[in-house]
Amino acid sequence: MNKRWVIKETDQQKLAQLKSALNIHPALLSLLVQRGISTFDEAKRYFRPSLSDLHDPFLMKDMDKAIDRIEKAIAQEERILIYGDYDVDGTTAIATVYSFFQMLNLRVGYYVPNRYTEGYGISIRGIDWAKENGYSLIIALDCGIKSIDKIEYANKQSIDFIICDHHLPGNEIPQAVAVLDPKRTDCEYPYKELSGCGIGFKLIAAYAIKNNLPEESYTKYLDFAVVSIASDIVPITGENRVLAFYGLQKINNNPSAGLKALMEMNSVKKEFTISDLVFVIGPRINAAGRMDDARNAVRLLISESEHHATGNAQILNKHNNHRRETDSSITVEALAMLQNDPLHTAKKTTVLFHPHWHKGVIGIVASRLMDTCYRPTIILTESNGYASGSARSVAGFDIYGAICSCGELLEQFGGHRFAAGLSLKMENLEAFIQRFEEVVSSTIEERYLTPEIEISAELNIDEVTLKFYRILKQFAPFGPQNMKPVFLTRQVSDTGWSRIIGEEHLKLSVKKESSISLRGIGFGMASSVDIVKSPGPFDVCYTIEENEWNGTKRIEMNVQDLR
Repeated sequence: MNKRWVIKETDQQKLAQLKSALNIHPALLSLLVQRGISTFDEAKRYFRPSLSDLHDPFLMKDMDKAIDRIEKAIAQEERILIYGDYDVDGTTAIATVYSFFQMLNLRVGYYVPNRYTEGYGISIRGIDWAKENGYSLIIALDCGIKSIDKIEYANKQSIDFIICDHHLPGNEIPQAVAVLDPKRTDCEYPYKELSGCGIGFKLIAAYAIKNNLPEESYTKYLDFAVVSIASDIVPITGENRVLAFYGLQKINNNPSAGLKALMEMNSVKKEFTISDLVFVIGPRINAAGRMDDARNAVRLLISESEHHATGNAQILNKHNNHRRETDSSITVEALAMLQNDPLHTAKKTTVLFHPHWHKGVIGIVASRLMDTCYRPTIILTESNGYASGSARSVAGFDIYGAICSCGELLEQFGGHRFAAGLSLKMENLEAFIQRFEEVVSSTIEERYLTPEIEISAELNIDEVTLKFYRILKQFAPFGPQNMKPVFLTRQVSDTGWSRIIGEEHLKLSVKKESSISLRGIGFGMASSVDIVKSPGPFDVCYTIEENEWNGTKRIEMNVQDLR
């Protein structure tokens, strides 16, 4: 698939301002300016994150009400239920808040709704369970901001709610005791992009601060926070960068028993990065709720002994293996459906339905098909008499907005620009597919239907050095809005050593004029060997990696594209 190369613009005035304050490579200065940094102090905070940079949690609207209600519950010996979503963000949020209150010896329990029998968010069944088991206060994490009717029902049962959510509110705010959500229009909290677990972290931080507990009493849960940040794909900027930075330190030096067991069982010996959390840890935690019961994920995360942690990690690994087999077979079926549809190539969307597809993995299948076809994609299956599914978008297009435009055909939907969930009556399915195609076709810009590679700066081969890389590493942790920079080097040629390795990958060795050579690997790029071996020069874009072999460190390219 062809890709668009887009070179990021850099504000030249701010670049000159920063250059006078920092003596580093111009390309690195450009990276800082592209991240909104233009002064020495801003650069210092960026390169040296500090927990003191975190905002006062009491700046969040209703935080004072939330803490007052928790303190009242403690004083009156009420039972407190920690309620959260069944994905990584929800289960890490539960583990954070539940473990904190357990440490204080409070009367606390937790509840995770079943993906298949209760669905996303606060459920009537969950409220009834709380009532039957003597809970009078529920702290809802990573859900609840649109649960108007459910909170009204709970109020009638004399059950109070504290909502800790990070999703966009609707037109009405639930009538809970406290609603913590930085995205509320009436909330002046300075940072809006916290994960659901991040909101839970701010809640326990507020309680600790008000009650003069040591900082360690809540920062000990930062490993859960960074797992949520990585897996929920929130921007790694502002507070999230601080939480991720210290969360990775915690994971690499002193992880919780559950995360440690999961890491060791999956043979990750090197230093953990955001990427490892996204591809190794997150899927295994998610697999619990996808394939069985998300309480298994919570049990792992709150494990205190090595024995219990190992047993729970084995359960999650088993679920993840089942998840892999299931999503792979469904992806094959879905691709076959597209190949047999002669009209699909002319469409701007991919929408597929099959009544027997596993509801727990259709979000993964949607992501795979979006990557393959590069169209806004919705995958649906039958669930309790409804067509229910997941949506994934291409970069630059707001799929949630497109789904909103089809709202009259839907029973329920929610999400954000790049991912959403939805359900609709079976009789509305064909009308929805047609309407969604019409909305997307009339609003999407043609360029968004071709994958984009965003290039941060141009470099010459001799500028790609260990010294350059050592500073570049300090831009980590990498993730949304702080992605690993992609560099461009023009007019390079093969040294003669470039070759295909395996069947799919391209090993590169390039030079430019009389400069030193630079090695690299292009995963899945064997088909580009003709460009490399052609007589003329070519351009290459890449990220920079460090490769160590037999004690020798070498800088190499991780090739993204060439032409």
